[in-house]
Amino acid sequence: MSARDADAPPGTGARIAIVLKGYPRLSETFIAQEILALERRGLGLEIWSLRRPTEGERHPMHAAIRAPVTYLPEYLHRAPVRVLRGLIAAARRPAFGRLLRTVARDLVRDPTPSRLRRLGQALVLAREVPDAATHLHAHFLHAPASVARYAALLTGRAWSVSAHAKDIWTTPAWDLSEKLADCAWAVACTRDGLARLNALAPPGRVALAYHGLDLARFPEPCPRRPPRDGSGPGHCVRLLCVGRLVAKKGQDDLIAALSRLPGALNWHLDLIGDGERRGPLETLARSQGLRGRVTFHGAQAQPRVIAAMREADLFVLPTKAAASGDRDGLPNVLMEAASQDLPILATAFAGTPEFVTDGTHGVLVPPGDPAALADAILALARDPGRRRSLAAAAGARLRAEFTHEAGIDLIGARLAASAGLVPAPARRIPGPHAAGCPCAS
Repeated sequence: MSARDADAPPGTGARIAIVLKGYPRLSETFIAQEILALERRGLGLEIWSLRRPTEGERHPMHAAIRAPVTYLPEYLHRAPVRVLRGLIAAARRPAFGRLLRTVARDLVRDPTPSRLRRLGQALVLAREVPDAATHLHAHFLHAPASVARYAALLTGRAWSVSAHAKDIWTTPAWDLSEKLADCAWAVACTRDGLARLNALAPPGRVALAYHGLDLARFPEPCPRRPPRDGSGPGHCVRLLCVGRLVAKKGQDDLIAALSRLPGALNWHLDLIGDGERRGPLETLARSQGLRGRVTFHGAQAQPRVIAAMREADLFVLPTKAAASGDRDGLPNVLMEAASQDLPILATAFAGTPEFVTDGTHGVLVPPGDPAALADAILALARDPGRRRSLAAAAGARLRAEFTHEAGIDLIGARLAASAGLVPAPARRIPGPHAAGCPCAS
């Protein structure tokens, strides 16, 4: 039984197996960016996904990635033959008893069907991953790291992990500490996350690697934006928010803030993204009398997101902690907005202040404070000159300190060393060029 993506090239010579929760996903462009950059440095990769994609849209980067994709059984009962073959093969390995003891300890603390599913997926991965793939690397410390850890333990391979956001803040401390003790190395994408993991990991086990942005993929920013200040219908201020419609993104606070703006201010909000909170957010917008002033666009591929950024006047992302403890790292969309010289209004929360200094590269308000958010929107809407200066400073910082090369250098070197490879120099690929400048219209 083959579960490989029919469009993928054969996995001949692949040496590093990348374990992901789902592939491809629009909300994880930072992972696609990393995989593509590693391939361009000569690293042979395979992608092993715990889930099949459910989104209709794909990012253009996914078409450029050549790594073959194998989908592990998301639900074990739907692939009994693969799971049984994995179990039989595992039972013949010397480490099978140690794996069972490890899983038994985990099940005592996490007696859930999900834990057993990770074991089944690990058995399949251990059997089907080619011998040439000598190293496993997981993205996220929750489910993907569990699968990579179990498979590595069974096969004797080393494994590593990139930690991001939800996995750092919602995974139990015991699970994090044991995974960090077992892995060869780990990286976190913000200092905020790094501090959390360093408190649980052996000294030196976790390093900082910002995602950054591959600026070659983005058009140059428009030379100017209309100085719209909300003073009349012809000066309507275009607000933009991009992010999954989930609690930690804070779109409910944004809608509450917009309801506080004076009626004389002309504005419109474009919300790009989809998720479990879409229905409640649409209901909230209607209840606040904002129907017609807030447009829900759903999930969009990145070219449409960039086009929206070029047409907008202010980017707003009021992230906060969800009730579950989930929180963002450093949202890549902030850097994408900066790449288009779009001014940023966000919250002083999680990894955002590591990129945006309040009053210099953008404006930050306390998380979960719609009143402060409303005041900041009003002040920035009425001051196009300040918006321009903030956007220019954020763009300059992005280009000076937050391109993706440094993170790729670190991760690529560690993966190459773990797999016994020497990465080739990156091949520079020309980025897209705007055919026109919509923000000048």
